[in-house]
Amino acid sequence: MIQIGLRFHDSEEKPFEQRLETVKNQGFSCIHIALKKTKGLPYETECLTPGYASWMREKLQEAGLSIAVLGCYLNLANPNRAKLSQIQDTYRAHLRFASLLGAEVVGTETGAPNETYTCEESAHTQHALDLFISNLRPVVRDAERMGQIIAIEPVAKHIVNTPKRARIVLDSIGSPNLQIIFDPVNLLDVNNVDHADEVLDEAMDLLGEDIAIVHLKDFVRTGEGLAAVGCGQGEMDYSRIMEFLKEKKPYIQATLENTRPENAVSCREFIEKAYENAGRTAAPEKKP
Repeated sequence: MIQIGLRFHDSEEKPFEQRLETVKNQGFSCIHIALKKTKGLPYETECLTPGYASWMREKLQEAGLSIAVLGCYLNLANPNRAKLSQIQDTYRAHLRFASLLGAEVVGTETGAPNETYTCEESAHTQHALDLFISNLRPVVRDAERMGQIIAIEPVAKHIVNTPKRARIVLDSIGSPNLQIIFDPVNLLDVNNVDHADEVLDEAMDLLGEDIAIVHLKDFVRTGEGLAAVGCGQGEMDYSRIMEFLKEKKPYIQATLENTRPENAVSCREFIEKAYENAGRTAAPEKKP
């Protein structure tokens, strides 16, 4: 069984309690929430109090939803030491808040070695990887002290852009509190999309034991590269991924991304059918 959730800022914009109710009524069991991207919710570090967590936890329980991922997508490779210190403090606050909320994972991408979070070739150097590992290490130690999981999400244009580099990060830090958010589409770009099966097989082989959460979306090719869309709206083949999840990751939480309020249910149904068909020859039909 797979637990399917929704990226919260993709849901219909309403007051928080009503928004939770809508997501639950659409058939989702959990959410990926980034406070800064959710209109109407305080997100500043000083706001992340036990009282705020208690209020949010109560509203989630009333709606019958859990938080699969508390997103904190900041640049841990920022070379400005003062700004980096603030960023690390923000991660610590999110880890503490997650522990009070009962959120499963604090999630992060892996940034770029500049102050503007600009994705460029320098992100793929050994220097950038070493910098990221060094800056992530104290955050992981905080996660250990708080009994929380922090999960990194490899992305083709960021520092951790391949399964091999993700494995290096995991092995270099060596902590059970550091795990992986597996977003298959984020590992693809125009340079490797024609070999997507090989890329994703490598990811599941090298990172499988450390995958804690899955993000699911689709992609279409454009003149500027790959554009993310909701599941079933593009050319992504989910069969191998669903087989892996079904065999190796029972009950894992998988949150949908790049949906719209009007297609969230059909995207969920598409993934449910793909999961049901995993290991069979039939594949779910793409949505028009």
